[in-house]
Amino acid sequence: MDQQPGKGEPRKFDPKFRGPIHNRHCTDVLCCVIFIVVILGYIALGILAWVHGDPRKVVYPTDSYGQFCGQKDTINENKTSLFYFNILKCASPIVLINLQCPTTQLCVSKCPDRFATYIDMQASYRHNKSYWEYYRQFCKPGFNKPLKSVAQVIRDEDCPSMIIPSRPFLKRCFPDFSTKNGILTVANQTTFKDGRGKTRNVTDLREAANGINNVLDARSVGMKIFEDYASSWHWILIGLFIAMVVSLLFLVLLRFTAGVLFWIFILGVIGIIGYGIWHCYWEYDHLQGTPGSDLTIYDIGFQTDFRVYLQLRQTWLAFMIILCIVEVFIILMLIFLRNRIRIAIALLQEGSRAIGYIMSTLFYPIITFILIAICISYWAVTAVFLSTSGEPVYKVMANQTLCKYANLTCDPETFNTTNVTKLCVGAQCTFAFYGGESFYHKYIFIFQLSNAFVFLWLVNFAIALGQCTLAGAFASYYWAFRKPADIPTCPLFSSFGRAIRYHTGSLAFGSLILAIVQLIRIILEYLDHKLKGTQNSFTRFLLCCLKCCFWCLEKFIKFINRNAYIMIAIYGKNFCTSAKEAFFLLMRNVVRVAVLDKVTDFLLFLGKLLVAGGVGVLAFFFFTHRIPVFKQETPTLNYYWVPLLTVIIGSYLIAHGFFSVYAMCVDTLFLCFLEDLERHDGSAERPYYMSKSLLKILNKQNVETKRH
Repeated sequence: MDQQPGKGEPRKFDPKFRGPIHNRHCTDVLCCVIFIVVILGYIALGILAWVHGDPRKVVYPTDSYGQFCGQKDTINENKTSLFYFNILKCASPIVLINLQCPTTQLCVSKCPDRFATYIDMQASYRHNKSYWEYYRQFCKPGFNKPLKSVAQVIRDEDCPSMIIPSRPFLKRCFPDFSTKNGILTVANQTTFKDGRGKTRNVTDLREAANGINNVLDARSVGMKIFEDYASSWHWILIGLFIAMVVSLLFLVLLRFTAGVLFWIFILGVIGIIGYGIWHCYWEYDHLQGTPGSDLTIYDIGFQTDFRVYLQLRQTWLAFMIILCIVEVFIILMLIFLRNRIRIAIALLQEGSRAIGYIMSTLFYPIITFILIAICISYWAVTAVFLSTSGEPVYKVMANQTLCKYANLTCDPETFNTTNVTKLCVGAQCTFAFYGGESFYHKYIFIFQLSNAFVFLWLVNFAIALGQCTLAGAFASYYWAFRKPADIPTCPLFSSFGRAIRYHTGSLAFGSLILAIVQLIRIILEYLDHKLKGTQNSFTRFLLCCLKCCFWCLEKFIKFINRNAYIMIAIYGKNFCTSAKEAFFLLMRNVVRVAVLDKVTDFLLFLGKLLVAGGVGVLAFFFFTHRIPVFKQETPTLNYYWVPLLTVIIGSYLIAHGFFSVYAMCVDTLFLCFLEDLERHDGSAERPYYMSKSLLKILNKQNVETKRH
């Protein structure tokens, strides 16, 4: 056999080789044992978190006494909202939700709906006691001394010095902000009394409730989006069903008309983008002379009604430029890759034929999806229970910043008998967070990190199992000399059984390496987020370099793992040996890898775009009432782009699910094709296993077409 240049030695001919080896032995046993032990430990961690955790701590806000707001069968059952005595002490809503704001917090039945101060309440108490009856619901339970001096009330934090109109958000009372003529107001007022003898502007609340307007606007948009989903969900399902049918039809037809169908798809994508360019130009030209259409996006700023942007010529001009760039890029790619596309089509046609004989492979992604969904659910539940583990921790909250006992832990039962209240006037023992001093509570962060790591490991294992299973099934097709007569019975089920029985350790080994890299990337992203506000340029540069390096490393490992799993499915060797042999095999044929494998990926991507784009155009005409037959059935929507984007993204994901099987098929056949070229020479003793179409493209032939 002729020696080929490059690293590694070509395969030697093995007369006993007939495709995927059935007489196998277990590989990477040590890693398999570790993997099983880790899974058992993960289950134990989940049980431990379930015993100590309490999801009510996430569902219900907690007041300064460690009691849940709105919990049934408690004194706070009807008090569902958390009220802050002095919201000015809080830096932002994020602090209010995740950390502890340094002010007394109380469960209330409803948020304040008016401006009021304790001073005004006292002034009107003597002739109108109803004022106090309203105000006292925001004071500490049991406090009934409306004539107590204001200074003492503020010092002891018996009542808030002021209340402001609020509305509940995430079960917490936030100022009822609104914008009037571009001016920030609360209940249509721009000023308020702070209860300490000062009149303040509502802009003073801006820092304490930073970003609340945007959040509340987003909630308004969210409600409209929910309404759109409620009225159009069945049409969305119909659109996704059409995408599934189109994807299946595409794969079936590809077996017979791969070349013609792909050129139609390519022209279809170009045509869809061309229609988009024409439509953008038509809208751009149609808006000419319309009042207000020449404004820029910057001029109008952020608007919750996104239809406003569609009335601007600049919006359609931007869309048109983007689509033109995409159109030119695709056309240039097709021109430069036209000859390579012809070669890739033959391999795609062979893949379509393989799927035609093993149709069950198209539905295997459902198994992978179920496994990943189980992993995500278990991880999420465990993370919630871990984050809600612990007992209430109380800390000293002192009004005097120089109090040496401030922020120290305390016991609310015995706090009033200590000297702290004497040394620090007005100090209180209030709830701070959930935690503890036991071994379990000290290592909550480590447990959370372990939870994330095992989750990544299990998800990667589920993906690896799917890749190895599909590779074994498609390799059985390729190495069948007489197709389909020599294809074994139930190749997908047999391949799945081999992967689980013999190669769990190898799949776990490859998944472990990938999970470690992904965990490092998550940690780097976390550090980058935390250090984003720093001015250290070197640190930011170093983090950027590390993130880039580990991103490249993850892509490389995914590529190596994918091909290693194919070799494991064929030969049944351990992970390291399979990865090495796959790598050197690809390096010896690096030009073929670039030409066939990557062009195939590009064409499959075009197929996904066509499925998503075609269904998307159909959905666009439907949801914008442009199909006369369905005008009466089309639902009335706030934002037609909500179901439209859902259909487009869902169609793309459905197409990706089917095409991922196809891509795995092509990659497997490609690796088998390279093995076939190195093992055989077309002689009667060493015939090629590849199809006649591939033999014709390579100008090769078998001397004898029948095996003895």
